[in-house]
Amino acid sequence: MTINQHLPWPIKVALFAVVIGIGGAIAMWTYDLGRSFAFGPKFSPEQMSELQEKVSSLTAERDKLLATAATIESQQNIEKSMQKQLADQINALTAENNKIKDDLAFFESLMPSANRPQGITLQKAKIELVGNQLRYRTLVMQGGKAVREFSGEMHISLTLVQDGKPAMMEFPDPRSGESAKLKLSFKHYQRMEGQITLPEGVTVKSAQMTVLEKGELRAKQNVSL
Repeated sequence: MTINQHLPWPIKVALFAVVIGIGGAIAMWTYDLGRSFAFGPKFSPEQMSELQEKVSSLTAERDKLLATAATIESQQNIEKSMQKQLADQINALTAENNKIKDDLAFFESLMPSANRPQGITLQKAKIELVGNQLRYRTLVMQGGKAVREFSGEMHISLTLVQDGKPAMMEFPDPRSGESAKLKLSFKHYQRMEGQITLPEGVTVKSAQMTVLEKGELRAKQNVSL
């Protein structure tokens, strides 16, 4: 059995020193016992029994210390697992908080106001780059007195630099078919969020979200990264 390498350095040093000391003591007694048999009078049965008890006691103490080292390692693993769970909970709460803020923006928009936007608008639009994933989020809202059921779709247009040359990317891809469209169907508002996988080696320069109804533009917004 060995003292695990993941233990804190002071604990490893202390346990290692104690285990080495106990092992050394066992070795010295064994050596002295052999010399006594070879060069001197033999031990009496009582002395032999006493030495065996000492060896057993020291061995048990060594095993106890090694078990303590294993317990400390287990506790450290539990603490690491708890830290990960807390980090996951914080991330989940942050995401939920962002959604609540989006909903709050919607309910604030329903309050009477002469400056409240009429028709279809994009609120709280956000795009962020994480690795080669472009994550987007927005609230598509409908204001005004005569609110009707809205049915349409959302598009995201990206201006890129790829292989040193300017390029454009439409999401969803127009060639992907009807099922891939970002469909909208709501009366008051609809949250839209997801991610776009970017080709390797591209740099996103700008992004624009647009809302269409039967092919006609109803809203658009440039979104900074």
